[in-house]
Amino acid sequence: MMSIAQKPVKAPLHPVVVLLIALVLPGVGQVVNNTPSRGLMMLFFMLMLGVITFNLAGPEISVVGKFSGGLFIYALSVIDAYYWARYRWERFRRGV
Repeated sequence: MMSIAQKPVKAPLHPVVVLLIALVLPGVGQVVNNTPSRGLMMLFFMLMLGVITFNLAGPEISVVGKFSGGLFIYALSVIDAYYWARYRWERFRRGV
């Protein structure tokens, strides 16, 4: 009886590569991690909170302060992309 040949499992991208992609292109780190809806959601909330904080901030507030809501979600999306890339990398490395 012949055994069924298994396809070789493709290695995920290294977490540092995903981190660099997430830093340069907001939301794309999640897309690289095979969660495009999560990336789109992050991008939507970045834009939405950036616009809200821009409109609510006074004229004396710095540019960083005006877009602080969007920058906060951007930082969370970078951390999230790296976390899940590291998780997938470790699972692949251990053969789970």
